[in-house]
Amino acid sequence: MSEKLQKSIKTLELDIVLSRLANEATIPDAKELALSLTPETNIEKVHELLKNTDDAYKLMARYASPSFGSAVNVSSALSRADIGASLSIKELLDIAEVLRIIRSVKTWRNNCQGVSETSIEHYFNALNPNKYLEDKINFAIKNEEELNDNASQTLGDIRRKITSRSSKIRESLEKIIRGASSKFLQEALVTQRDGRFVVPVKAEHKNDVKGIVHDTSATGSTLFIEPMAVVETNNEIRVLRIKEQEEIARILAELSAQAAEFAESIKHSYNALVQLNLIFAKADLAYKMKAVTPKLNDNGYIYLKRARHPLIPHRTVVPITVHLGGEYDTLIITGPNTGGKTVTLKTIGLLTLMAMCGLMIPTDDNSEISVFNQIFADIGDEQSIEQSLSTFSSHMVNIISVLEKCDEHSLVLFDELCAGTDPVEGAALAKAILMRIMEKNAKIVATTHYAELKSYALDTERVENASCEFDVATLKPTYKLIIGVPGRSNAFAISKRLGLDESVINSAKEQVSEDDLRFERVVASLERARQSAENERERAVKLRAQLDEAKRKSDMLEHEFKIKQEKLMEQTREKAAAIIENARYRSGQLLNELEEIKKDFNAENAAKMLDKARAGYKKTIKELENEADPIAEKNTAGEKLSKLPNAGDIVIVSTIGRDATVIETDISKKRVFVMSGSIKMWVSADDLRVKKTAESTELKKTRKITGMMSRAQRTVSGELDIRGMVSDEAILELDSYIDNAVLSGMETIRIIHGKGTGVLRKAVQAHLRSHKCIKSFRLGTFGEGENGVTIAELKE
Repeated sequence: MSEKLQKSIKTLELDIVLSRLANEATIPDAKELALSLTPETNIEKVHELLKNTDDAYKLMARYASPSFGSAVNVSSALSRADIGASLSIKELLDIAEVLRIIRSVKTWRNNCQGVSETSIEHYFNALNPNKYLEDKINFAIKNEEELNDNASQTLGDIRRKITSRSSKIRESLEKIIRGASSKFLQEALVTQRDGRFVVPVKAEHKNDVKGIVHDTSATGSTLFIEPMAVVETNNEIRVLRIKEQEEIARILAELSAQAAEFAESIKHSYNALVQLNLIFAKADLAYKMKAVTPKLNDNGYIYLKRARHPLIPHRTVVPITVHLGGEYDTLIITGPNTGGKTVTLKTIGLLTLMAMCGLMIPTDDNSEISVFNQIFADIGDEQSIEQSLSTFSSHMVNIISVLEKCDEHSLVLFDELCAGTDPVEGAALAKAILMRIMEKNAKIVATTHYAELKSYALDTERVENASCEFDVATLKPTYKLIIGVPGRSNAFAISKRLGLDESVINSAKEQVSEDDLRFERVVASLERARQSAENERERAVKLRAQLDEAKRKSDMLEHEFKIKQEKLMEQTREKAAAIIENARYRSGQLLNELEEIKKDFNAENAAKMLDKARAGYKKTIKELENEADPIAEKNTAGEKLSKLPNAGDIVIVSTIGRDATVIETDISKKRVFVMSGSIKMWVSADDLRVKKTAESTELKKTRKITGMMSRAQRTVSGELDIRGMVSDEAILELDSYIDNAVLSGMETIRIIHGKGTGVLRKAVQAHLRSHKCIKSFRLGTFGEGENGVTIAELKE
């Protein structure tokens, strides 16, 4: 990496972004890789890096991120094991942990079902889990300081012997500290010195307890003596301890040798693990920055859509949209100080560097980044006391270097170009520098306060003005970048707002040339036109959003309707299936009955059994048709009668929904003879309701009465139910019913023939068409029974 590029990385704060990336990684080696990332200048390599990050981002969004733990680099330990060295317990545990993480990440990828081949698949394929070695190490080692007793049979035997001998010694010493010799002890306890069991004896009684002195207290008042009774057993324990260490060394050597056998495989897997950890760290960072993968090119074209500087908090950063390398190659940004010019400059440079490092960038979709060979950034105060350079001089040193090294594959960023010197000379010099760099076809973004550079941008092809918006009313910048409009200093407006005497401001205005004033007026006019267009655009966007929301709601309602419709159809199909099944069952019963009739058939009972069979058939068919084609009833208002009414009382007949006058009551059968209009009929007391004063007597139900009163009484139902009859029988019933209806003065009748196959309906309508008493007829509507009912109007 060139010194100039390294300087640009520092200037544009890529190192801070890389530090945040390192915090997302968990493996130490991956953290180091993150901090050492450098921008790639080959577009194919950059494309590969970004594809890696994008694929990891998609996997993570769907299945969450795999856990990489804190795997450490075990290459050194494996290399030592490979040459026959015995590894420590800690090193072997580190190897086991690396193997566990390798296995975990491999399993995670295998569980990502439905994901096609990704660009990072070769890293996953490079992971070689070794459950055998992992389990063997974990089985043998208890913790970083100790092996398990069952690491080997020999080790287990040795430790059991040590435990047995130790218990034996403690029993012997317990007898001493609780026996006659306890008076010679400083304390009644058993302790150890140099791995041997001892008791604390008072110095003045050292000759009263026979044994070997191993230690004394700091004051000399206590001697730690190993009684002679346990010396031999302590010696046995010492020998066992030596054997234990020898067995531990043997086990560690054996485990080290087995690790050496898989050294290359583990190293290769670990390196792939580090790369995956870095890639998923990039994806994690992208998620936190709400970043996207940009399109790439190497022709110098940059399009950043609603770009956010990644180091500014997401809630406060103001997005910018900027083009470069399309209609113009040089962008000159003007405006007041602290207005966001430098942030814009850094955002363009930093996001370009991030993309070249394989990092997704915080912009909206469809943004595009160019891969440059060199990025030059001259930003900030680089005054050097050591080199006796002023601010202007230090910037000029950088500019000279840029002029020498830049070419058509370079991005050049200037902050306050040629500031810090005489304004006239500085403006002229800045203009000349821009012209020279443009001759080399480099892409340029420069900030300035020079009005001459604004004019230069207006007059020169492939050079564009831009400005950072400033709200004079609040004296605060909005940080919005406006392409195509030069910025204004707003010095007079700001001064007036802050309270400077207006006469001073007017005097200052007189010092400004007419050309400058004219230019400022043109800029102000452009700004007003832009503001108006921006307001119109915002209104259009709001209206479009409202339309989109309305369409979304409409689509949602349509979707819900379709779901309900499908659910209703399914329920209807289930109900129809149940009715059909029931019909099959009933038909089977009828067939069985007919078989029985056939067996018992003779001349004497023929007519009787035939009538019985016909009645049963009609009843069954009517039940089935009622179930398949029910006639909906509406609730009739009014309370039920608490007692039978008296003659002359006005009641409501719920079955026809009309008022009626009581003529006669039959207490034994709980029925009432009533007259409604010209119709007289017997009605069950349960079908009567109390008549309230203001209650309507309109029809409140679709009646369902299957009987027909006698012609003499002229009490006729409003409908005739002929379901289950054969055509000839139905026509006879219909003729009789029509005669009674005409005599009763009815205007409309309702014939219930059911839907069925339609044979009965056709016969009824054919008969009505030629009947002299029928004025017109029609099929029922929704709620009347639809095509299962015919409504006929009678002639007067």
